[in-house]
Amino acid sequence: MASSELASLKGATNGRDPEVPAQSFAKIKSIEYFRVKPRWLFVKICDDKGNFGWGEATLEGHTRAVEGALDEIIERVVGLEADDIEHIWQLIWRLGFYRGGPVFMSALSGVDIALWDLKGRRLNVPVYQLLGGKVRNKVQVYAWCGGDSPAGVEEAAKARIAQGLKCIKMNATADVNWLDSPSVLDSCVERLKIVKSLGLDAGLDFHGRLHKPMAKQLAKALEPYRPLFIEEPLLVEHPEALAQLAQHTTIPIALGERLYTRWDVKRFLQDGSIDILQPDIAHAGGISETRRIASMAEAYDVAIAPHCPLGPIALAASMQVALCTPNFVIQEMSLGMHYNVEAGEEDLNTYLRDRAVFDIKDGYVDALRGPGLGVEIDEETVRRISKTAGHWQCKEFYGPDGNIREW
Repeated sequence: MASSELASLKGATNGRDPEVPAQSFAKIKSIEYFRVKPRWLFVKICDDKGNFGWGEATLEGHTRAVEGALDEIIERVVGLEADDIEHIWQLIWRLGFYRGGPVFMSALSGVDIALWDLKGRRLNVPVYQLLGGKVRNKVQVYAWCGGDSPAGVEEAAKARIAQGLKCIKMNATADVNWLDSPSVLDSCVERLKIVKSLGLDAGLDFHGRLHKPMAKQLAKALEPYRPLFIEEPLLVEHPEALAQLAQHTTIPIALGERLYTRWDVKRFLQDGSIDILQPDIAHAGGISETRRIASMAEAYDVAIAPHCPLGPIALAASMQVALCTPNFVIQEMSLGMHYNVEAGEEDLNTYLRDRAVFDIKDGYVDALRGPGLGVEIDEETVRRISKTAGHWQCKEFYGPDGNIREW
């Protein structure tokens, strides 16, 4: 048989033995995506046996770009066997020639998460059972704490305590110039002291806003007050500077939301510049790649704290990985986050049939026990809201001289 004929045969059977009846395997029948408020992008996959699964491909501020990437992916994977999750992941990754980056990987994430959900539902088991089984019965969580002034932080922190949280994350600073007055850092220390006085642990998100001259000063000023971690103290495009900073502070350094593959992560693990890796399951290749990234990190004694200021599908997928990952430490969730509140009534539970699945008890959320991702999406609400949902744009920050500052 000619090589071209053999390749054609493998493509038609999805790499399986051609003597096995093709009709015994469920094929992907359709893939839809839904832009929903406040800023999320959901994906639904159906097979030809009546099974379905939900994924999330949210990339804040770039919804239309991800939708374009999904359009290209959909053409390639409809008709393939829905159970062959790794084959489909590799096909999307390797046969597109150009790889990686936030847009492409977010589109891939949405498809991957939905396929895992579909398979778990079909087999009537949670996804974590397909990944080796759980290593914990509940997941420690944290959520964002707003408030720009000390009084505002205290009020927001008390509200988070009332929700059952033991840990929060907050902005380290407002927008800061490349080199700024040291006094602009004082408010960060004061706000952390208030949160700690209330009995909360706090991670501080530098958000990539600081550059080296200011990041070094703030890390030193914060050390006596022992934040849980400092997140993105410098942008990931400065790996050498992050490695240097790691040598000069005892505070754990966290980052990873802007790293999209295991190859992106590799240098930071080798450099020893991070202590807590924060892959975002909706940006980093879905459940498949996030699981691989977590295993890599374990070999370097680095903890996993998945980034997730996103929707319920991304959170459920993150929890599935958290429940079966030994080096997992804490999970971000977007409940009551300012982006949700500012957009209107839509929040983490808006699209769920059972709104108790993410209930917080003493800082933890119980393991999701249902099949697939363990959450039931209210499709009617998704379809209704998607009819009027626009695209969310990133906020803009400018200095007093008009220069652009980091979001």
